[in-house]
Amino acid sequence: MQNRTIIEPHASSLKHKLRELWQYRELLLMLAYRDFRVKYAQAFLGFAWALINPLINLILLSFVFHRVANISTGEAPPLLFTLIGLAGWTYFSEVFSTAGDSIIGAQQMVKKIYFPRLIIPLSKAITALIDLGIVLLLLFLMLLYYRVTPGVNLLFFPLFLLLAMMAGLTGGLWLSALTIRYRDFKYISPIFLRIGIFITPIAYPASAVPEAYQFWYFLNPLAGIIEGFRWALIGAAPLPVHAFTGFALLIILFLTSLLYFSKVEEVIADVL
Repeated sequence: MQNRTIIEPHASSLKHKLRELWQYRELLLMLAYRDFRVKYAQAFLGFAWALINPLINLILLSFVFHRVANISTGEAPPLLFTLIGLAGWTYFSEVFSTAGDSIIGAQQMVKKIYFPRLIIPLSKAITALIDLGIVLLLLFLMLLYYRVTPGVNLLFFPLFLLLAMMAGLTGGLWLSALTIRYRDFKYISPIFLRIGIFITPIAYPASAVPEAYQFWYFLNPLAGIIEGFRWALIGAAPLPVHAFTGFALLIILFLTSLLYFSKVEEVIADVL
């Protein structure tokens, strides 16, 4: 009888998993770089699509909300106001959708070798940062055009960016773990994103939502994150108290997504 060597992960603990992620950091960066190159590899315009897509969304949302619906953005120029909202939403939606499909897409690699499976969705969050950087460059140019100078609030921008990454990973981890067992979830994510674009203050201020619904509205963590983007970049209205309820909910969902993904990780190769 031929001997077989089975490689299994050690006892799971937060400390051990963090150590494993650090040990496999080169694989993480390699996957992120590969994904970015493959994404635009056969496109005639290449990386320009990372700029074209948000520009098209910017024009459409600005026309619908500011020209047709005539929603006020206060003292902020409508295009600048909407672009800041798009920066946060586009990053979240990119991480959510790509991380959600990541395990299924990498099933051949998952079946053959052992590595921390968390690396796969995490690499999608890093890849999306490159696209976000291009959008932020456009945002910087628009700030110069409108002669808007960020104040000291800008120091808090990395915190809201971290929350956006956490939101994308939370949704992506839940979606990827559930899709492994129930493939129906890959059809649910586009519906979720279509609804989310209207219940998130991308092209309109959260203050436009009636006070009676503010608590429920800010249970969507993206609402507080995008309002935080605007507060940090252009000194918009301070965050309402309800936004911190959404942030607390996001942290809980993020921790539970890690726990559930860790549980499913043990049987991923068998289920796939």
